[in-house]
Amino acid sequence: MLYYATKVLLTAGLIVLISEVVKRSSMFGALLASVPLTSLVVMIWLYIETGDEQKISAFSLNVFWLVIPSLALFLVLPLMIKFGWGFWLSVTAAVLATIACYGLMLSILKQFGI
Repeated sequence: MLYYATKVLLTAGLIVLISEVVKRSSMFGALLASVPLTSLVVMIWLYIETGDEQKISAFSLNVFWLVIPSLALFLVLPLMIKFGWGFWLSVTAAVLATIACYGLMLSILKQFGI
């Protein structure tokens, strides 16, 4: 139980740290957020727990392919805010666009056997 609590606290701590940095510098916060910290933390936890390098390799490649559709969020959100949609409506539109892009990417990857 202590192990899982440690995992949660360390992982949540990264998110809190980045959100605090963003308040002071959006560019530095964006830099920290753009580094694949979540994926890296997952790979470290997975290695510690399983030692399975092949599983980590497969996970890493899958993350690579799925980062591409996630970029829709970062394009649609500022565009909708610029058009005056407001934050919540813009976030909703960005999330829906991202979901659509994920669906498209998963369909494409399936056709290539990935």
